[in-house]
Amino acid sequence: MSSAATALVKTAIALVTDPNARKTLGWILVAILSPLILLVAFLCCLGSGTANHNNAMADYCFYGNSYGGEVPSEFQGQMTAMRSAFSSLDSEVDSVNAIAESGVLDPTQIKAVYYVLCSDVNTDTNGFASCFYTLEERTRIVTTIDENGEEVESEEEYTVSLPYSLHTAYQQLSAFLGRNITEEEKEAVQSVYLRIAGNGGEGYDGGYLRGNAPSIELDISTFTDPDSKNASDLVAYAIHAWESGWGYVWGTYGNILTESLLEYKVEQYPDGVGQYEDFIRSNWLNGRATDCVGLIKGYGWLDPDSLAIQYGTNGMPDIGANAMYYNATVSGPISTMPDTPGLAVWMDGHIGVYIGNGEVIEASSTKKGVIKTQLTGRGWSHWLEIEYINYD
Repeated sequence: MSSAATALVKTAIALVTDPNARKTLGWILVAILSPLILLVAFLCCLGSGTANHNNAMADYCFYGNSYGGEVPSEFQGQMTAMRSAFSSLDSEVDSVNAIAESGVLDPTQIKAVYYVLCSDVNTDTNGFASCFYTLEERTRIVTTIDENGEEVESEEEYTVSLPYSLHTAYQQLSAFLGRNITEEEKEAVQSVYLRIAGNGGEGYDGGYLRGNAPSIELDISTFTDPDSKNASDLVAYAIHAWESGWGYVWGTYGNILTESLLEYKVEQYPDGVGQYEDFIRSNWLNGRATDCVGLIKGYGWLDPDSLAIQYGTNGMPDIGANAMYYNATVSGPISTMPDTPGLAVWMDGHIGVYIGNGEVIEASSTKKGVIKTQLTGRGWSHWLEIEYINYD
């Protein structure tokens, strides 16, 4: 054995037999390997296929929040690629929903499925969203005026999109991905979806105000026209909900959160409500509660005579935040928003009510409840006139 090799062997023996040397070697290895360990931990958490996804990762992918400088660059690239894939999926969903006659695709749900099943972001988004719908050719009778001024009827072919149930979509996705989708993965999708759609404001950590006059009484004394559903009274209703300190519970729309209603919601939404049950009991029980779109639907369903919020009344459909945006016939990017109190402001999976003076009332999240925030810097992407609300 050469003298150099002999020296190396002696050094190795010294390292493994001397406690102080072993400790020094350990710290050196940690310093060298810790970035790799951190990266592996992040990526394993992202692609684990369990309901225990890292909330910070989901928040960045869906909300675009800052992930901080401590995250390895490889992980930052992974998240940027995921957001790029989300953008492509949103574009396809927009096109499909534009030709829907009944039922629209939920972009948050589709992105939650992609987030869980395609965490390596190597899956081409082309064809992914098509697993959630089918196109159907139909014919209709159209009436035109000929050169003699007479009405002429003719058949016209057109295409509509029809959304699949989630069960059917998973069958289509299994064929698309070439593998079975496990129940564990489906549970993970539900967990991510409920975090984003059920708590659209959970990722927000900016400034906000809570109302300081808790009350369960409904007050319409400031309404301008209680017998109609109009933008001015929607603002008054939203401000009252904020001032009265309403809480947030997924699937509610302004009624008092009784024990029986809470138990029903826990059973109905074990992830979106059940995981917050202790907090809800301590903070929102026996007060009024709503979720983000429920704040708007509650106004639509309010009977001004009895002051009861009656589900599905007054022509206001029971739809989610995204469907409310996609159903709107008047809307636009937030940069084009007119200064009209009563407009809704929207981001994917979340909605609020613009009350004027650059302020918004929103049912934000389980931990925050109904809050007032600034319009700018909040992340709203679009504005809309709510169907069934009069903006004249």
